[in-house]
This record gives sequence, structure tokens and C-alpha cells, in this order.
Amino acid sequence: MFVDRVTIFVRGGDGGNGCVSFRREKYAPRGGPNGGDGGDGGSVILRSVEGLTNLANLSQQRHWKAERGGHGTGSDCTGRGAPDLIIEVPPGTIVRDRDRGHVLRDLKQVGDQVVVARGGRGGHGNTHFKSSTNRAPRQAEQGQTAEERWITLEMKVIADVGLVGLPNAGKSTLLSRISGAHTEIADYPFTTKYPNLGTAHAGPDRAFVVADIPGLIEGAHEGHGLGHEFLRHVERTRLLVHLVEAVPSDGSDPVANYRAIRHELELYSPTLAQRPEILVVTKMDLTGAAEASERIAHELCRDVLAISAVTGKGIPALVHRLADLLEQLPNTFEAGPFPVAASASGSGDDEVAAFTDAPSSSPGV
Repeated sequence: MFVDRVTIFVRGGDGGNGCVSFRREKYAPRGGPNGGDGGDGGSVILRSVEGLTNLANLSQQRHWKAERGGHGTGSDCTGRGAPDLIIEVPPGTIVRDRDRGHVLRDLKQVGDQVVVARGGRGGHGNTHFKSSTNRAPRQAEQGQTAEERWITLEMKVIADVGLVGLPNAGKSTLLSRISGAHTEIADYPFTTKYPNLGTAHAGPDRAFVVADIPGLIEGAHEGHGLGHEFLRHVERTRLLVHLVEAVPSDGSDPVANYRAIRHELELYSPTLAQRPEILVVTKMDLTGAAEASERIAHELCRDVLAISAVTGKGIPALVHRLADLLEQLPNTFEAGPFPVAASASGSGDDEVAAFTDAPSSSPGV
């Protein structure tokens, strides 16, 4: 089960109460106060950990409460402090206050954490109130009440490369070929119901994470199809790979298909539409694919990479191209500005621009 958005209630532990106590021992008739302080309550902490890919572990439990602190006792014994409650979430989780709407923390990296409900402080015992004028205090503090709130967790997949395109464009097949990820592959649309992640290797020391985003359709930015739920996952990628069928099975025009998806990305987020992109023509093993690939490159006035997941044609070159471009891009998806192409030519440092494009500079987009 893939879950990328949940709402949960969190509450810290209340602080323990302070104690009213007096020392009563033989030969110590005026022993004085010895009531201990209460222990602090535990806090609820969200921490991003490696190995989790979604929020399914939180979908079955909506209420999370930390333990309260122990009460103080006599002989100046402080109550036991309660341990913090750690809730593990995947990297890329955005934590929001449900009622106020503001972001508490964006847990981008492994090890990032945020206290979402602080535990209450323990109350002081009567020892704390003794003085020269109040030698037998009979008051103590109650433990403080802990924080509580409803929070919304939204996960956005973090990957170096995001595969986008129409349903059945070959995204899942490509991911399985370059990373070995076990994805569901079939000859009907919307086979992929949730983002899949895989690690591709371009050499012993060159690896990157690839995300297969469920197929988009026209109107995805308005909630049509599966796109509205998963377009946000593309925001966490540094480089887009736009897959276009050379010979679509439904008889549609591949150039029009490319422009439709570009339009959806632009409507959803202008910033996302300017993300570096490689155009890849898939299923080159089909009859007429070579001619279709040339027409796509000519009409869009940009370079394309032609591949076939069935025969393996062009896949090694694509993997090495992605690794080369990622080395030239910022290490984080939000760093910028990203390089934007003015033309499809160049070498060396211009290689990023040669295989990326922006709507403002791409004819017909």
C-alpha cells in the first residue's frame, strides 16, 4: 500500500507533579521540606529515516501520545523523565499544522527531525519554595500540560531523475531496465498507480535515483486522471526525462502528446516547467519508429534520444548521459537557477543546455 498523505493527532506527555513532603527522622525533629520535583513529559518528534518510501506505517494509527513524567516523591527524589516518542517518516515529508496551515518543517534529508508536540515541564516540589521566612512550605506545583495538535504529513518523492509522460509511454519498463526495480508492467494505461523508485548505475562510483511517476493526461493539473495526486512528486527531482512513444498505440500524434504534457507541467508549476529535461523517444523496435523519431526532433527543433527497452538500444547511452548531466546540476532540487537551453548545440559545460529546454525557448511548447 502506497500512502503519501496522512493526518494524525499528536500530544506530548504532561509533566509530573511536584511533591509536598517533610523529612521525618529520629533526632531530626525539624528536618525541613524534602519534596522532589516532577519529571518532564516526553515530546513527540518526527524524524526522517532511511528505508521508508511512504507513510503507510502511519495510516493505521491516527493518535500518538508520549508518556507523562513521573511525580516527585519524598527524600528529594525527582520523578522519572518520560522518553520522547519518535515517529519515523521517509525523507521528503512536509509537516504542516492542520488547523493553522503553516509548515512546521520540511524533512528533506535523512536524520532531519522536528518536535511537533513538546512535553510538559515537571512541577516543583515544596523543597523549591523553602526560604528563611518560609521554612515549612506546603505548596507544590502541578506538572505543565503538554502541547497537542493535528498535523498533516505530505510526502514528496525525492529523486535525481523523474520519468514523465503519457500512460504507456514506457516509464516503468525503462525504470526496470536501468535499475532492476520490480515494477508492474502491462499493455494497458495507468498500470503504475504510485511512484516507483530505483537506483541506476553508470559506473562503480556513479549512481542516481530514478522515480517513475504515474502517467499524466490532459487536465492533470485540475485533478484529471492520476496526475493531480502525483504531479507534486516531480517537484523533488533535479532532472526530468520526458518519454514519448514513437508510434503511439492509440494512433495519436507523438508531437502533440509531448506538447500536452509540457502544457500540464507549465499549468501546474511554471518553476517545474523550467526544470532541465531530456526528451526520449521510446519503443524504437516498432515499425516506423525511426521516421517518427526524426519527425519529432525536426518539429520540436531539439535533440532526442531514441531507445528501445525491448532490445536495449540506446539505454546505456541514456544512463551515462543522465549521470553526466546530474554532475553539472545543483545537488538539491530547489537550488537554482537551473540551466535553460537557448539551442540544442554545444559541448562541455554547455552540455546541460543542449539536452534541456524551457517553454519560452522551445518552439510550439
